[in-house]
Amino acid sequence: MSPPREPRTAWLRLLRTPGVGTATFTAILEAFATPEAFLDADAATVRAAGLNPALRDGTPGADDTGVTANLDWLAGPDHHLITRSDPRYPDGLHAIADPPPLLFVNGDPAVLARPQLAVVGSRKPSRGGEDNAHEFARYLAGSGLTITSGLALGIDGAAHAGALAGGGTTVAVTATGPDRVYPARHRDLARRIAGGGAIVTELPTGTGVRREQFPRRNRLISGLAMGVLVVEAGVHSGSLLTAQHALEQGREVFAIPGSIHNPMARGCHALIRQGAKLVESARDVFDELPPIALPGDGDIPADTGAGAPQAGLGEDYEQVLEALGHDPVAFDVLAGRTGLTADTLSSMLLILELKGHVTACSGGRYARSH
Repeated sequence: MSPPREPRTAWLRLLRTPGVGTATFTAILEAFATPEAFLDADAATVRAAGLNPALRDGTPGADDTGVTANLDWLAGPDHHLITRSDPRYPDGLHAIADPPPLLFVNGDPAVLARPQLAVVGSRKPSRGGEDNAHEFARYLAGSGLTITSGLALGIDGAAHAGALAGGGTTVAVTATGPDRVYPARHRDLARRIAGGGAIVTELPTGTGVRREQFPRRNRLISGLAMGVLVVEAGVHSGSLLTAQHALEQGREVFAIPGSIHNPMARGCHALIRQGAKLVESARDVFDELPPIALPGDGDIPADTGAGAPQAGLGEDYEQVLEALGHDPVAFDVLAGRTGLTADTLSSMLLILELKGHVTACSGGRYARSH
């Protein structure tokens, strides 16, 4: 049974037509302006436009069940379809090489028009990297920037949560259909994002997790934003692909440096060597972005760098923190630096850990929490 006739149906049918990908969809829009015009054209007209008539012939075989499922999802509260002819379609995506023909949005579509900064990084970051992502996102969102990321574990999730903690807005670009949340453990986070921001995907309902969809998702993360901040990433991280997309799209690329002993910092160091802006505070980000009008007062925090002095600790505890430095340190090395006995140092480290100032790392090492 064919789905009910309504303006969105033609877009959804074309999206579901075998052989019609992003490039072909773009060619159809350039030749016919609207999907409706293409669907109503005869084979001769399609051929004259330089397109394969088999595409038009195959359109009746589009997945009507899938089209109906999309329409059912769109009937839900705060569920939206934004096509390339819609004035709400983000300007940033219009400008990229392969803009998606349409977007499924769960939340507030108006958020997509706000100034955005993408914050991305490793799915398995260090505790310090995760803290940095949260704090930078919190300050930047509190200053009026919308934080955009990919809803993944690790840095992405910390960035979304930080933006929400700062009272700001955040956009999650996903690599599944709008009816799926991946990873499942971010279901509550996704609900909070949609409540004040937006979850966006170019993929139709029913689309599950496939590896090849994530690199394509990354081009949308960078395309929506004015710049990409890479917090922590290995040399083979997908975050570096997002940074590459950003460069190709003419966006700014920022990277937070880390310890030379941290393999999750090497991707950031590689980006910095290639010309990415080294970032130590929110001011470093704003200095490189073009002048923008931010919601509210747009105050920029004076300093969002990590490693500020810890207040409310005794002198002995401050000395332990000073001895820790900024890299993970083995217990025996720390005991040698402080001159404390093993029992005393163990007790102090436990208290510092309970207070959130120290993190126990793998291999019996300890690091300062930021």
